[in-house]
Parts: sequence; C-alpha cells; structure tokens
Amino acid sequence: MTTALIYLVVMILVAAVVFLLASVVFGRGEELAPLPPGASPTRLPSSGVTSDDVRGLRFQQVLRGYKMTEVDWVLERLGGELDELRARVAELEDRLDDPVEGGSDGVVTSPNGAQEVPVAPEPDRGGPA
Repeated sequence: MTTALIYLVVMILVAAVVFLLASVVFGRGEELAPLPPGASPTRLPSSGVTSDDVRGLRFQQVLRGYKMTEVDWVLERLGGELDELRARVAELEDRLDDPVEGGSDGVVTSPNGAQEVPVAPEPDRGGPA
C-alpha cells in the first residue's frame, strides 16, 4: 500500500513539474487587448441585411452562452429590417390592387399621373353573361 501511495505522489510531482516547465517555455500565448466598454465584434451593415450577413454573425461568448446584449441588438435590427420590407411589400401590393383609372380605353394612369401603362383586357371565361 505504501508503494502505491509513493508511486502516486511521484507521478503527481512529475506531472506538476512538466506542466510548470511547459508553461514557462511556451507562455500563455499572445493575448488580444480587451474590447473597450460598449464595443462589440458583432457587425451588420447599416441597411440591406442579407442572408450571408446573418450567417456570418459571430457573438462573444461569456460564462453562460452568448452576450445577451449583442443577440438582442441583432434581433432588433433584423426585426426592423423585416418590418420595413413587409411595409414596402404591402405598399406595392396596394398600388397593384388600387390603380387609378385613366379612362374607358383600358389605360391606367400611375398614381403620380406621369406615366400611362396599358392594361390587357380580361379574358372571356365563357361564363354566363
């Protein structure tokens, strides 16, 4: 029993010496300077976020996962972009649904009155008249 205990103590001492020697020889490596307070490595373009921008996002890792303020900021930006796009789509759909009639000859005038766009007559569906 004493031999096993001595063997264990010697192995622990050898491991500690090897660890300390490696730490002195190789050091801790180069460390980056810490980011200033409020700064973040997370980047998004000021407008026109694309799927590649979202796929390329990287967040700082902290003790319990990702830094919540960065994730919240990104989600807020993406939500804003989606709202803007949906509003634009709704505006364009409204323009298509409610054209201003230019006359009885099948020509539609744009809302600003500057351009006339020909409209194809509706096809006869063969239903009762």
